[in-house]
Amino acid sequence: MKAFLLQFFTWWNRQTLGTRFYTWRFGKEVGRDEFGNVYYEGGLNSDGMTRRWVIYSGYSEASSIPPGWHGWIHHRDDTPPPDENYKPREWQKPHQPNLTGSPAAYRPLGSLLGSRHRPQVTGDYDAWTPGS
Repeated sequence: MKAFLLQFFTWWNRQTLGTRFYTWRFGKEVGRDEFGNVYYEGGLNSDGMTRRWVIYSGYSEASSIPPGWHGWIHHRDDTPPPDENYKPREWQKPHQPNLTGSPAAYRPLGSLLGSRHRPQVTGDYDAWTPGS
């Protein structure tokens, strides 16, 4: 019952009722990734291309889609990763989750939350003044 209510009242938790109905009606499962996300295709989008979508295993977080699936879902590749003909490109890195808000997040030099200090100003900058 709780899962039904979550789908009815939230869009960020797996799927909504509308997505569930559309998936049931038109969706054909293409595959699953190592995080439990399920990928579908079916019907046509406004450009006349096959519609592709993902049902997340937990919260709807776009950064949880691995590189191979990202290319497929955005129509960059026609071959989904579970297909035997799929070959990842040499520049594709292993998936990393979005680290924003975590202790491992990027913090530039001089950030209040960073541990490194910003370099001293060298004096090679002239500030702009109006009318000059």
